[in-house]
Amino acid sequence: MRILISWVLMTVAIMFTAYLLPGVSVQSMGAALLTALVLGLINAVLRPILLVLTFPFTIITLGLFIFILNGLLVLLTSAIVNGFSVVNIWWAILFSMIFSVVSFVLQKIFT
Repeated sequence: MRILISWVLMTVAIMFTAYLLPGVSVQSMGAALLTALVLGLINAVLRPILLVLTFPFTIITLGLFIFILNGLLVLLTSAIVNGFSVVNIWWAILFSMIFSVVSFVLQKIFT
C-alpha cells in the first residue's frame, strides 16, 4: 500500500513540475504514471551504479556532477516513455531539482 501511495505522489509531483516548466511536457495522466514508474525504477537500479562509477567526477566537481547525472537520468526516462518529453539537459536538471523538492514535500504531507 505504501508503494502505491508513493507512486501516486510521484505522479502528482511529475504533473505539477511539468506544469511549472515550459521545457517539460507530459501528454496524459497515463504517461505521468508510466514516467513515475520508469523514473522510480531507474533511480532504484541504475542510479546507485552510476553514482559509484562516477564518484571521481563527483569529488572533482565537489558534488555538482550529481545534478548532471540526475538530469541525464531524466533524459533517459523521456527517451523511454512516450508522452513525456524534455527539451534538453538544462530543463532536465531543473526538472530533477524541482521534482525532488515537490516530491519531498508531498511525501512529508501524505505519509
